[in-house]
Amino acid sequence: MKIVLRQDVPKLGEAGTVQNVADGYARNFLIPRGLAVIATPGELKVVAHNQDVQARKVAKQEQQLQTVADRIAGQRLEFTARAGEQGRLYGSVTAGDIADRLSAAVREEIDRRKVLLEEPIRSVGEHTVTVHLVGRLRPQVTVVVNGEVDEAGEATTRSSPPVNGSTDLSETSPEG
Repeated sequence: MKIVLRQDVPKLGEAGTVQNVADGYARNFLIPRGLAVIATPGELKVVAHNQDVQARKVAKQEQQLQTVADRIAGQRLEFTARAGEQGRLYGSVTAGDIADRLSAAVREEIDRRKVLLEEPIRSVGEHTVTVHLVGRLRPQVTVVVNGEVDEAGEATTRSSPPVNGSTDLSETSPEG
């Protein structure tokens, strides 16, 4: 059965798309919940019109954001963070950190959700990060994370004296 999705349905499609599904799935699940309608000729015309409008809107936004994309492309952002001896960071560099630094560099507001990171950066080195502005505009940024090894700080936390000031347990025994 051909249906038009009214809302995004996981593992099926996005709102406004025409899909072919089993009759029972459409009649018993999608249509009663308002997730889809039967694809009549009128509905198909509405879908085609909405897709045209959406395509024009994305093209207009791409044109407006092209200058921002040109400024973002090739940017090199440097971060300094505390790191261990193997180059692992104690914290991480997140999409929010990258978006803040990038916004300051290009003087345009960049939303942290536009920075595509599967997981925060937790290692020292160069990382390539993609920024999804709109449509096909996806400039890439180089993020350089420099490690700051704090050897003195590590040494003081590892060799802190015991609470009672003594290292020999025999001195504090009750028999002695």
